[in-house]
Amino acid sequence: MMTVNEVSKLTGVSIRTLQYYDKIGLLHPAKYTEAGYRLYDDAALETLQQILLFRELEFPLKDIKEIINSPDYDRSKALGQQIELLKLKKEHIENLIDLALGIKAVGVKQLTFDAFDTRKIDEYAAKARASWGTTPAYKEYEEKSKGWTKEDSRKIHQGMLDIFAQFGQIRETDPASEEAQAMVKKLQDYITEHMYTCTKQILSGLGKMYGGGGDFTTSIDSYGGEGTAVFAAQAIEIYCR
Repeated sequence: MMTVNEVSKLTGVSIRTLQYYDKIGLLHPAKYTEAGYRLYDDAALETLQQILLFRELEFPLKDIKEIINSPDYDRSKALGQQIELLKLKKEHIENLIDLALGIKAVGVKQLTFDAFDTRKIDEYAAKARASWGTTPAYKEYEEKSKGWTKEDSRKIHQGMLDIFAQFGQIRETDPASEEAQAMVKKLQDYITEHMYTCTKQILSGLGKMYGGGGDFTTSIDSYGGEGTAVFAAQAIEIYCR
């Protein structure tokens, strides 16, 4: 058994954070002493590892609690996602090191900013979060969509595309403009009405996927025109601030 102070020193997680995890039911100690001190066993430490894993994937604490307590929780799947995310972060750090070494060698005139791009990391993290169907948003979506016909699904998907087409019509304007921000609000309301409650936190994650350079970006640009996805992502980022 380890005391909360020993766990804090071992893991780097503050005592206050461990106490908070206990308070919200995320991580209980194995037992309490007669004086009320927390004691943690190996099983509790393994659970803490899983919590920190999901924090790296930027999951909210309330979602982590629901996932790791679910009978369908797949630790192997979570580890696979963590490994992939760490590889992306390693690649990102190596690119930054190479950039810094290049600047040191040739001076500050090496004006390239590609190494600062975190879109691949953001997109993967967002997709990983979306893959865990135990989150409240996913459950809400399942509830709303269970009675859909193929035509219903097509119409709702088309509605999303129509909004991105409207983004495309103003993609050469300022993403902070009143018109662009109104479009973001329209997108948020549409998702909330037809899919799940689209909080600013969720919307921010979606925006990163939209402009992340992957399949989302390609699909949106094919409908709204080149640059639409990045414009929408920029407008969403401003809106969510």
